[in-house]
Amino acid sequence: MLAHHTLSILGITTALVLGESGTEVNAVLFGSEITNPLLQMRWFLRETGRYHSFTGDVVDFLFVALFTGVRIGLGAHLLFCEMASPTPKWFMKAGGIAMYAVSWCFMLSIWRFAWRKSIKKYRAWRSRRSEEQQLKPKGHLKTH
Repeated sequence: MLAHHTLSILGITTALVLGESGTEVNAVLFGSEITNPLLQMRWFLRETGRYHSFTGDVVDFLFVALFTGVRIGLGAHLLFCEMASPTPKWFMKAGGIAMYAVSWCFMLSIWRFAWRKSIKKYRAWRSRRSEEQQLKPKGHLKTH
């Protein structure tokens, strides 16, 4: 997180000092911060004890989908356009590569989180299902 904010500050400062690459810096910042409302929603759900609910699952799914689509998908397109353009200076291009690398570090962590949460939900579902199958129609457990 510190690397993300440090690179953002350096990018903004450099764009202001040079008077160029403002569009690229704004696009990167927009893509970087678009998932922030969902992170805040997760925090509020946790604080109010509502995170482990359907709403928490929806927020997590939307966060992972938005992060993947915007920061990785659109970020790749933006990075390609910046690298192909002769206009940005080499250090602005290096900053773009660094921000994209930070996004990938976050992405790996987010995918690990999503995988663990999905496996946990699947195991809980399987456990409930096996318990339900052991019940007789009258609601008594089967004897073995």
